[in-house]
Amino acid sequence: MQLKWTAVALAALALVACGKKEEAAAPAAPAPTAAAPAPAAPPADALVVKIGHVAPTSGAIAHLGKDNEFGARMAVEDLNAKGIKIGGKVAKFELLAEDDAADPKQGTAVAQKLVDSKVNGIVGHLNSGTTIPASKLYSDAGIPQISPSATNPKYTRQGFKTTFRVVADDTQLGGTLGKYAVETLKGKNIAVIDDRTAYGQGVAEEFEKAAKAAGGTIVGHEFTTDKSTDFNAILTKLKGAKPDVLFFGGMDAVGGPMLKQVKQLGMNVKFMGGDGLCTGELAKLAGDAIGEDMVVCAEAGGVDGDFKAPLDAWKTKFKEKNGVEVQIYAPYVYDAVQVLAAAMEKAGSSDPEKYLPEVSKVEYKGLTGPIAFDEKGDIKNGALTLYTYKNGARTQIAVVR
Repeated sequence: MQLKWTAVALAALALVACGKKEEAAAPAAPAPTAAAPAPAAPPADALVVKIGHVAPTSGAIAHLGKDNEFGARMAVEDLNAKGIKIGGKVAKFELLAEDDAADPKQGTAVAQKLVDSKVNGIVGHLNSGTTIPASKLYSDAGIPQISPSATNPKYTRQGFKTTFRVVADDTQLGGTLGKYAVETLKGKNIAVIDDRTAYGQGVAEEFEKAAKAAGGTIVGHEFTTDKSTDFNAILTKLKGAKPDVLFFGGMDAVGGPMLKQVKQLGMNVKFMGGDGLCTGELAKLAGDAIGEDMVVCAEAGGVDGDFKAPLDAWKTKFKEKNGVEVQIYAPYVYDAVQVLAAAMEKAGSSDPEKYLPEVSKVEYKGLTGPIAFDEKGDIKNGALTLYTYKNGARTQIAVVR
């Protein structure tokens, strides 16, 4: 994979180099600071547009699910404030939000519920493990679906015309991290753990392939679950192989406790992970086990250049409105809702069958950068952002494409 590095990114890298699924302990999901005011009644001739949104708003990664839902609600509010017209009628957007608890069975159940509710479009799900099975139901119903965070490549490789995503996939994310582990972190002996979910296994496999291709040696690959809290057995086994890099394919709710046990065992490793690990909450979950520059992770998205200031302003607005910082993917959810609306405007219809072709052709300038899709539904020229943690805070290393 060829990456284009900006000058700023290269400088940042020099300083650093020397996207389910869970029941682990985690903080409760944040709640809005105040109840939302009752929406104004739409005009009598308004066109009601139902946008379905699905994410885990209960369970160990509820903080990530609520983050996504907040982004969707802000998008709907902004669309209604604009009073856009679709086919000559003022559109009244409504959000139908569902909780899939990061569970594939619950994910398909709420997907069917939204299909039965005749939603006009879907934004979600958060996890690959729920997004992939749900996508079959949306495809059968002909409803466009944009995931803001599911990164498993299989999602857009099923032959469905309805599946899209606004972030890079695991092939790029895991591949970039694998190459970075060897070429920048100078990792020679590399250990891998994954949580056996569609996301965790997928990103770990891509990481391992890229690390091997770059000249690294995989000294062990162990498995856990998305509900585990005790990792001593597998960590002790890997410690004996003397790794200098440990990659975890999974979510922050498991990665945080794992980091604590890595420290307890005295393992001197760089701890790496994908976007599921790479959240603002990780430092709280890991506590003092997260050393300076110890963790390197990647977010399947990223902005630089002219897009940075508007996104920063939006994040400030997000915190003022919701009382919490953006965790990770709320801006991508916001953009996904806006893309659906833009396609409806262009088609002059909210009928999924009529506006679906316009989603495929969209060229949208979003908060997170330019959005256009390839023939599979993947975002073109998707960005990745590399992060580490300093003083307990997630700190950007570089944006790569």
